Amino acid sequence: MRLMIAILLLMVATTLGARAEEKTSMKYDLGVENPKWKFVAGQWGRRASGGRQVLAQTTETQPWAVAILEDQKFSDVDVSVRFRPISGKEDASGGIIFRAKDGRNYFLVRANALENNFRLYMLVNGKRSTIASARVTEPSLGAWHSIRVVALGPKIQAYLNGTLLLDHSDKTFTDGWLGLWTKADSVTEFADLEVTGTVVK
Repeated sequence: MRLMIAILLLMVATTLGARAEEKTSMKYDLGVENPKWKFVAGQWGRRASGGRQVLAQTTETQPWAVAILEDQKFSDVDVSVRFRPISGKEDASGGIIFRAKDGRNYFLVRANALENNFRLYMLVNGKRSTIASARVTEPSLGAWHSIRVVALGPKIQAYLNGTLLLDHSDKTFTDGWLGLWTKADSVTEFADLEVTGTVVK
């Protein structure tokens, strides 16, 4: 009898564990109002672009503009977004925030139309550190580009326009929110945020 109870308890625990590890897939239309966005810094708003609505960051923000999507927290995650750098003299960038604790603590992958690098950053209490970088041809102004991040455990891989460029491991943050990012005087549009990942309950 005790053996039977132990087996049943093990089966229940296994089932619950499997459910906890189930992956969720979501697509966010960034041109639609979503109250779960928290605009930490910058001026973010929806506007028409190329016949559709997009989310744009439109004002100079020092040191950077941050938007956190406080919808689901993810541990392992595969997230992508399209971005269009419109203008900027100091910076013309766009990036994906992931595993964010808040607007000052997170991982970030960003591209910049004014620099020939593609970088993975870590922000701790608002202080930014470069933890991986690759040389690239600058993404052109006025054109749409894509960034994709795959974070499985400590392993982080990042893609620019479908090409894997960064492959790094870091254990600083294990789960958290997703978000978007620009720097300084960047005017940047974002669209088609897609995510598949393990939701943290």
